[in-house]
Amino acid sequence: MPERLTNNLKATREGRGWTQGQLAEAIGVSRKTINTVENEVFIPSTVIALKLAAALGKPVEELFRLVEE
Repeated sequence: MPERLTNNLKATREGRGWTQGQLAEAIGVSRKTINTVENEVFIPSTVIALKLAAALGKPVEELFRLVEE
């Protein structure tokens, strides 16, 4: 069965009261990168996923998961 990567990055980021720009600055990427990851246009590299998890204080598995289509 086909799978796709989904995330709850936006909800987690907003729960911390951060803008996309603040999160981007915290991990050293552009705001557009955060936007495209949140909107599932871009699948982040392992490095970016790990940086996002560390910045938000969450395990990667809480931010990203595979779902069957």
